This record gives sequence, C-alpha cells and structure tokens, in this order.
Amino acid sequence: MAAVNDMEKKLAEYKCDTNEAISLKLVRFPEDVEDDGITFHPEYSHQCFGDDEIAFGYKGLQIQLYYSAGNLTTLFNVKYSSKVTDKFDCVEPDDIEGKLRDIIPAGFCCNTDDFITLLEKESKFKPFGALLHTYSVHNEEAGEDITYQIHKADMSCPGFREYHERLQTFLMWFIETASFIDVDDEKWDYFLIFEKYNKDGETLFATVGYMTVYNYYVFPDKTRPRVSQMIILPPFQGEGHGAQLLETVHRYYMTDPKVMDITAEDPSENYVRLRDFVLVKFCQSLPSFSPANLVHGFSKEMIKESQEKLKINKKHARRVYEILRLRATDMSDADHARAYRLEIKKRLVGPYKKNQRELAKMTRCLRPEEMSNQINIINLQVQHEELEKSYQELLADYKRVIERLAQA
Repeated sequence: MAAVNDMEKKLAEYKCDTNEAISLKLVRFPEDVEDDGITFHPEYSHQCFGDDEIAFGYKGLQIQLYYSAGNLTTLFNVKYSSKVTDKFDCVEPDDIEGKLRDIIPAGFCCNTDDFITLLEKESKFKPFGALLHTYSVHNEEAGEDITYQIHKADMSCPGFREYHERLQTFLMWFIETASFIDVDDEKWDYFLIFEKYNKDGETLFATVGYMTVYNYYVFPDKTRPRVSQMIILPPFQGEGHGAQLLETVHRYYMTDPKVMDITAEDPSENYVRLRDFVLVKFCQSLPSFSPANLVHGFSKEMIKESQEKLKINKKHARRVYEILRLRATDMSDADHARAYRLEIKKRLVGPYKKNQRELAKMTRCLRPEEMSNQINIINLQVQHEELEKSYQELLADYKRVIERLAQA
C-alpha cells in the first residue's frame, strides 16, 4: 500500500493546470516572441483537457500558442522539463498536440524562426469586408490616440474563411460554452475590430475582437438578427471596444426595414450589462423615454418607438425604462424610492407567484393540512427574501450602467 501511495505521489507531480500551461500572444514585432509581458492565458481549457483542465504526463509543461497580430498566423510549440515515460514504464502521457488539433487549424508553424519570417508578411494584411465605423481611444502609455476600425465581412471575402478558422480558436479559451459555427450557412454575419498601428513607417492592422450574428427568419417577411458569439481579445479589454462593436452592429441593422428586432443567444451577465449600456444610450434621446414620461410608467409608446426606430424588443425596452427611471428618481426621497421599488418588484414577483400557485396545488394533495400550511408559510418567507435579493442585485447593475453613462 505504501508503495502504491508513493507511486501516486510521484505521478501527481506530472499533472499540470492547462490554464496556466497555455501561453497566448499577439505578436507584432520579432522581439515580442520572447516578451513574457504580453503573454495572456485562457480562462477555460476544458473543451480540450476535460472538466479538471489538467494535462497529465509532463513537468514544467508550456503550451505556446502565438499569433501574428493581424493575420493570426500561428506558432504552436509544446515544451516541458520532464516527461512521465522517461521515468515510469507503462504510463502514457496525454497527447497534447492531438488534443489541440481539433481546435487549431492546419498550417501552423512549429519553428520560431519560420514564424518570425512570416511576420514580414503582416504588412500585406488588410481588414476583410466593408468598413462600417472608425473611432479612436486615447492610450495613456503611448500618449496618443489609437485608431480602430469595425468591418463587416462574409465568407466570400478572399482569405476570410482561413482567417476565421484561426480567429475562432480564441472562443474556446474565453467562452465557457463556445462551439464553432457552420460557416457554410450564408445567414451568418461577421463583424470585426482592427487596430491601426505603424511599423517601420508602414500602416499595419491588428485583430482586436469580433462578433458573429445569425439572421433568423420571422414570418412572413422579417428577420431577427441574433448575436451568437462575441469576444474582445484580452490585451484590448477594458478600453470600450465591446460597446463600440455592439453599438455599430445595432446601427447596421437599424437601417434595415426587414429587421424585426435584435436579440442574443444565451447572453452572459457581462453581455447583458454591455447591452443595457448601449440600449440606454440609444433610447435616452427618444421622446417616449423623456423624464416627463418615465414617471408615468412603462408604456406602449416606449415599446412602439424603441422597436420601430431602434429594433429593440419589449423585454429589452422594459430594462431600458427601469434604468432611465432609476436615473430620474430621487432615491433619497422615501416616497419616490418606495414607488420605484414597488414598480420593479411588481415585474420581478411574476415567477414567484407562479411558483406559489404550483406549490398550492401540490400541498392540497398532502396530509395533514397543518403541514401544508407550514410549507406555504416557509416558502413565502423564502420567496420574499429572494425577491429582495433579486431587486438589490438588479439595482446594483442598473447603477453601474448609469455611472458608465455619466462617464461616456
């Protein structure tokens, strides 16, 4: 038994956290290859290495996935200080390259010198598709404004299919439930952000992030664009690019008379907050959402105007109303604060009332009645607590949106 335990301890030394082992880089200059300061790591790696996100069989495992900043030409290397088969017989290490081949498209480099040589071709890389929007962000470190462009592309653009195969690999590392889309389906739209930068007097472009949108059919003659995937690469996060991208995409579809409204597929909490900010920014100038109208509650005029002018559905328009109503409410006034709280809880209580009705039906079948009554009392208390918690969480989210609007 002691020998078995010793063996288990020794083998445990050959387990590596793959989120730490995988090193990602966006390379602009040859010296970036050796610059650890620009390295970033995945948030998730379970799609390749299982729920434990562990690779077995190596000590000091390093999985290098370096991309050229623009065209995303890929350098893939696996390094380690020791391998389990060097020490133990009949124990096989994980096939790292085999696990990653399902994600990384063919054509990657394994030689650093070859990769550096290919960087010279970056000057020929140009953004795909049609230019929709240009904006700038002030870079404190560089002491200058950096220019960014948002383009709309499709699979008919020469070279875009291969580029997209490389780009979509980032989804697996940063979106927990990510999956690759069917690029042969022509209902997909692709929106991409690029940074313009200078290298030896030439203007080059670096990939910043992208979004995919699927155009669903709505009877009889409308479409409903649904945001499927969205990612801003880690080196560019926190600079406002997500808001710029989502706002540009909304503006693109707003002008299309065939679009019913714009939605999102299984949105994350971060995406919902981003959407709140963008939609409130759009709606705050609409007459139906004026402070004078907000005090009268959520109205049919708000639903109609936001849908017709901005392609916003009723559910999203309601959230916009609640945020703008909060901004227009003096929460230090007890009566005003109470009126707002009741307005929000009236909407939030719907699911709880439904659960209570279902529970009442069940308890009618139970004996004795005293027990069923006690169950009802307990559940009502729990529901009141959960309702208050939901309200406070929503209030905190809304306040963050309002603070961001004040800074915009």
